[in-house]
Amino acid sequence: MATSLKNLSQHSDKNISDISKKRFGIVVSEWNEEVTESLYEGALETLLAHGAKKENIYRKNVPGSFELSLGGQRMAEVEEIDAVICLGCVIQGETRHFDFICDAVAHGITQVGLKYNKPVIFGVLTPENQQQALDRAGGKHGNKGDEAAITAVKMLGF
Repeated sequence: MATSLKNLSQHSDKNISDISKKRFGIVVSEWNEEVTESLYEGALETLLAHGAKKENIYRKNVPGSFELSLGGQRMAEVEEIDAVICLGCVIQGETRHFDFICDAVAHGITQVGLKYNKPVIFGVLTPENQQQALDRAGGKHGNKGDEAAITAVKMLGF
């Protein structure tokens, strides 16, 4: 469903289990920092609101969204980490660079989750412009960070 038709911060509370003893790794891209910091804040607040302990949430930064796959893998390698949330933003430009980066990141994050058999969540915005990114990072369409965090929570109960 297009985010223009759904608020990313709204979710069902179905299939939410106790996460008070779960550990989360959050990997945040430094590129488009205004957007990714808002995504991080949304993810953190959502995890805390659903019972995660602040001391069980670990954050690491990577330079850009392309590096989220390796950053996510390094988090997933830590046996004590139960779920990994990868947060980034790739804004479409004038070249095909956007297509290559988005495809590589989506594929890479998927492979990490399958390799380590734990939730590794794709919380990456792929908007056409800065305003669309801001609208999905706490703006009029909610926060993709919230959505990524609740996805991690629900997958832990799967």
